Amino acid sequence: MRPLRRALDVLYDGAAWLAALCMVGLLVVVLLSILSRQLDVHLPGLDAYAGYLMAGAGFLALAHTLKKGEHIRVTLLLAALRGKAQRGLEIWALGAASLLAVLAAYYACRLSWQSHAFHDISTGNDATPLWLPQLSMALGNVILAVAFVDELVLELRGRRLAPVAQAQALHNE
Repeated sequence: MRPLRRALDVLYDGAAWLAALCMVGLLVVVLLSILSRQLDVHLPGLDAYAGYLMAGAGFLALAHTLKKGEHIRVTLLLAALRGKAQRGLEIWALGAASLLAVLAAYYACRLSWQSHAFHDISTGNDATPLWLPQLSMALGNVILAVAFVDELVLELRGRRLAPVAQAQALHNE
């Protein structure tokens, strides 16, 4: 099982690195946009590319964020339960999240495929084939679905590390 665990961790970390590259690309595009306005030069599509990179960063970071326990969790009910009831609720929540993530991944992949099949392009003056930026959304959703199923399997096998409530998160207001 260790090679599979290592492969999954590499997958989550790789997606996080791709998200970081998207953030660096976003910085470069925003700086180019500012510089082009200062120099009175028009570079078409920069706003659209900034949006594509921002979406890519968000979707590609989802699985890594989940695996690090950084997603927002509503633990009011979960904290009130103990034993089998708490574990049952956790399994139900992970099962529902897995199902929703698989559905989101399916429809994101389908959208990207349809955009490719119909030769769909952006309405901006950049005329980017939309399946290209949609790939990051599809890939991020697929990796998130894998991460949720991974968490569910770990919970069912009793090997999942329980998310720790951060003291800072409790006192943030």
